[in-house]
Amino acid sequence: MRQENEEGRNLKKPFLQTGSWYRISGRSSSLFGSTQAIRDSSISVIACVIIVALGPIQFGFTAGYTSPTQSAIITDLGLSVSEFSLFGSLSNVGAMVGAIASGQIAEYVGRKGSLMIASIPNIIGWLFISFAKDSSFLYMGRLLEGFGVGIISYTVPIYIAEISPQNLRGSLVSVNQLSVTIGIMLAYLLGLFVEWRFLAILGIIPCTLLIPGLFFIPESPRWLAKMGMTEEFERSLQVLRGFETDISVEVNEIKASVASANRRNTVRFSELKQRRYWLPLMIGIGLLVLQQLSGINAVLFYSSTIFQNAGINSSDVATFGVGAVQVLATILTLWLADKSGRRLLLIVSSSAMALSLLVVSISFYLKEYISPDSDLYATLSLVSVAGVVVMVIAFSLGLGAMPWIIMSEILPINIKGLAGSFATLANWFFSWLVTLTANLLLDWSSGGTFTIYTAVCVFTAGFVAIWVPETKGKTLEEIQQFFR
Repeated sequence: MRQENEEGRNLKKPFLQTGSWYRISGRSSSLFGSTQAIRDSSISVIACVIIVALGPIQFGFTAGYTSPTQSAIITDLGLSVSEFSLFGSLSNVGAMVGAIASGQIAEYVGRKGSLMIASIPNIIGWLFISFAKDSSFLYMGRLLEGFGVGIISYTVPIYIAEISPQNLRGSLVSVNQLSVTIGIMLAYLLGLFVEWRFLAILGIIPCTLLIPGLFFIPESPRWLAKMGMTEEFERSLQVLRGFETDISVEVNEIKASVASANRRNTVRFSELKQRRYWLPLMIGIGLLVLQQLSGINAVLFYSSTIFQNAGINSSDVATFGVGAVQVLATILTLWLADKSGRRLLLIVSSSAMALSLLVVSISFYLKEYISPDSDLYATLSLVSVAGVVVMVIAFSLGLGAMPWIIMSEILPINIKGLAGSFATLANWFFSWLVTLTANLLLDWSSGGTFTIYTAVCVFTAGFVAIWVPETKGKTLEEIQQFFR
């Protein structure tokens, strides 16, 4: 951190100064003749989103890594199933630590500085896993990965929401979830062809590319405004909206929102009883917890084991198919997020997940009473696989991306750092709980496991219908006014 005395005030400076390529003012616009495309508002924002999306790709690669490597790592290092389950869940433990720190780091050093800090432990963690000779290095690497992922999972949707125009915000924040699914699919695909140590080396690539990319994008204008850096705030917003765009209205809205929030920099615990605080907190935390309790990480982390239990011989290929389907479904979400709205997508998504999980549960229950050599057994195996695929599609259409979008939109700016950290921590805690217990529950009863996840999805649909407001088409400032 650097501090300068400017107009009698000590102002915080971003950990990474915003990119120098756009610093020349409109008077020198002729120098940009060869980069006219950069000046278009959408292209400017989209370029920033593409760069920071490397972080969620790293997130997804971490999540998908355990599925194709389970058998090989257990064999090479002599681990038990419970030890490997611990390895898989440790990324969530690290992510919980990262989540605790994420909000304060993002507030203190900026969104870009936060992503830079998150990239380093990710790279080191993958190296630890790649060169592991025993479980201790394996566990340490997984914890370091998780720490970085915990910061990334909070910072990226917040950054994208803060730089996006209101008519594109839903679609652009959905890129966060799309990138996660791409990372999962890449882990599944590459895991078919390379051994687990080299696969860990490949996991370094996203963050290695992210670090230099951060030097070419602007810092979040809303964070700059909150820090009192008016000149840099307006410059950042101008490049995001285009040099020829009149940003005066948006500048005034952001300044008014920041001024309102800064009248009380700290919020007393007793004040959290106010509707403007407790309702967005409940909604944000509730959605992120229910997202994990739906069992999606149990499916993604251990999909090969689930397909083996279903009687599918080519379980790794089926796992890659699930990853590919998830990417395609999430691409559709980019279009739907700002068309049909967040609330409707959540209700449809959780309801469809409940139905598909119920089908999977019934299939596993019936197979306990049928001979493995019968045609009906083979049919039920295909039905259970189809149910898992439908569940993943339904998750990708709503429950995957929408909780992160809504969390980044509804948290009040003066408690966003602390509240966002707590919401992300809750998400990762339940992710760890689900991941740790998934193998044990599947060994206990596959049908019973999916019955539990079915009940959670039914509850989620009711929670959304009662409590979650529609935020489509509203500015962040309008959303905050609604809760007031």
